[in-house]
Amino acid sequence: MLKSRLFWLIAIAALAALVVTLDLHTLFTLDNFRAQQAEVDAWVAERPIAAPLIYFGIYVLVAALSIPGAAVMTLTGGALFGLVKGTLLVSFASSIGATLAFLFSRFLLRDYVERRFAGVVTRINKGIAEEGAYYLFTMRLIPVFAYFVINLAMGLTRLPTRTFYWVSQLGMLPFTIVYVNAGTQLGQLESPSGILSPGLLGSFALVGLFPLLARKLVNYARARKRYSGFTRPDRFDTNLIVIGAGSAGLVTAYIAAAAKAKVTLIEREAMGGDCLNTGCVPSKALIRSSRIARYIDRAAEFGLHSTSRVTDFPAVMQRVRNVIGAIAPHDSVERYTDLGVDCVSGTAQLTSPWSVSVNGTTLTARSIVIATGGRPAVPPVPGLQDIDYLTSDTLWQLQELPERLLVMGGGAIGCELAQAFRRLGSQVTLVEMADRLLASEDPAVGAMLAKSFQADGIELMLGSQVTQCLAGGKSAPAGDDVAICTGTGGAEVRVAFDALLVATGRQGNTTGLGLETLGVTPNANGTIPVNEYLQTVYPNIYACGDVAGPYQLTHAAAHQAWYAAMNALFGKLWKFRVDYSVLPRAVFCDPEIASVGLNETTAQQQGMDYEITTYGIDDLDRAIADGEAHGEVRVLTPPGKDTILGVSIVGPHAADIISEYVLAMRHGLGLGKILGTVHIYPTLAEANKFAAGNWRKRHLSGRLLALSAWWNRRQMT
Repeated sequence: MLKSRLFWLIAIAALAALVVTLDLHTLFTLDNFRAQQAEVDAWVAERPIAAPLIYFGIYVLVAALSIPGAAVMTLTGGALFGLVKGTLLVSFASSIGATLAFLFSRFLLRDYVERRFAGVVTRINKGIAEEGAYYLFTMRLIPVFAYFVINLAMGLTRLPTRTFYWVSQLGMLPFTIVYVNAGTQLGQLESPSGILSPGLLGSFALVGLFPLLARKLVNYARARKRYSGFTRPDRFDTNLIVIGAGSAGLVTAYIAAAAKAKVTLIEREAMGGDCLNTGCVPSKALIRSSRIARYIDRAAEFGLHSTSRVTDFPAVMQRVRNVIGAIAPHDSVERYTDLGVDCVSGTAQLTSPWSVSVNGTTLTARSIVIATGGRPAVPPVPGLQDIDYLTSDTLWQLQELPERLLVMGGGAIGCELAQAFRRLGSQVTLVEMADRLLASEDPAVGAMLAKSFQADGIELMLGSQVTQCLAGGKSAPAGDDVAICTGTGGAEVRVAFDALLVATGRQGNTTGLGLETLGVTPNANGTIPVNEYLQTVYPNIYACGDVAGPYQLTHAAAHQAWYAAMNALFGKLWKFRVDYSVLPRAVFCDPEIASVGLNETTAQQQGMDYEITTYGIDDLDRAIADGEAHGEVRVLTPPGKDTILGVSIVGPHAADIISEYVLAMRHGLGLGKILGTVHIYPTLAEANKFAAGNWRKRHLSGRLLALSAWWNRRQMT
């Protein structure tokens, strides 16, 4: 493939050089045609079939190779063949030639551009997939866009060839008719530019803008239709109503208040939402206790001797509550009231696109942001409702450590809690439908975590799922609660347990919100459909955080919140598309796992060429000194380039040390810049530099090294 592309690049370059060297481009000038018009007219008259075919072939070649002169070729078509025949010849020849140029660009350059500018190209292709025909049609109709530039640029996108052809055929037709008609009066023209008066150019510009204007009008009409059943208030009580005081809602309210808007924040439960009360904060506090327990078990490795460790589970849970209490003031009503936010405790229900009912009172606002978060998704397993099962929401009510814990789900939540409870003393069995842990990460990453779990004594049942639960008294001996687990081959295994944790994903919190009153239908997972600006089907109602997706992460919710707040307040002046291009994620197990950008799995799914550079943390001095010498840094780059496409880190404090890569990707810095940055010794962050060093070693020039060796030998004589 590479040799084929190189051949065509050389061939096209040679042809272009030949055209310039022999001044062949001067053949396609108005003066040259005028000088020979009589002879050409006679030649065409003698060949009524061959002449149009030859003209057609030359035009296709000129357009395909982007040779200057297409405008003159169009004029001569009118002069030689008349308006109707000339228009047909030029219309099809120009469209076919443009499509060939489009395909040349795609074949020769698209893969390179996609590898070199992966993040930007992904966003462009998303827009092309949704509105590609509109974009192309508009550019074809507006004369400021050179046709050959459009051909080459569109070839770098994922626009279907068929779509490119028919839109080009239609979009270029008005100008084709104008030029061919002008060609019938060729003797009166001084130059091609004389065809287009300012008025005509302005008219075409307006025609070119028509598709975009039409789209906006259609969207406006749809919105008007949705709004038609509701009465818009003459005045509003507040600028912005935010429903939900979790991460997304708090950040939205904070930004709006900082912008001096009047904001009302409504929360029906505890301020701080899932993250503070049942999610990130309590789980990390629990994980910390379990990690300390593991260190005590490993005390002999560090030359320490003590009595055996005993878990005081009620004390562990009390510490979790203490941590929540210490962080709660950051998200408190008092703090947000001081910031200028009107905090209301109660259940919010949408009653119109501009109004919300809470505690028997109706509040109105120009814009509303829904940030109601999510809740654990519970699968429809027969008998599950007969079990007093746990979720990540209800787990924190436990006061006794379960002797046998069954965990359903091998995603981030299931893995974190399974390991924490195992290290605190529970016998843990984890059941996962996929054939590996953390199915969204690379298989190698999941395998490293599985190895750690097995060392901890966690029983893994991968490629299995719980198909039935039997409550005590309905199952086998001793009245144990039992889960029937079925593997991919159909074999059944019965697992007895004292507690069952359901960690099979999350769904959006929309129940009781009043969406049905507005005719808003949630997605299958309960999330609210939003566009790239986080708008729902009502342009003044936004959604962000877990209730919007697609990334149900606390920092993703905070990231979205900025866009929701800015668009809700200033969208009439300027709107901001949400940028997900560099969004990191982490799983706080041991070893810790952190990722950003593409991994091998997603790169393969997108058909991208890549190379992977690894660095084993077992070689890192600080990790060895800490007794944590395990894990790996995995960096994806385009072949031969140091551009960072994605990173996965498995090892101690991975979620902290990946920040350097996040910063580098956000600002377009490559591995060379990381290699050239001084890192403190001894630190875990040196792993980033050593990974960059491994990339550099692989790409050192053999000839340059040989020259260096020769030079150094010379210096010894």
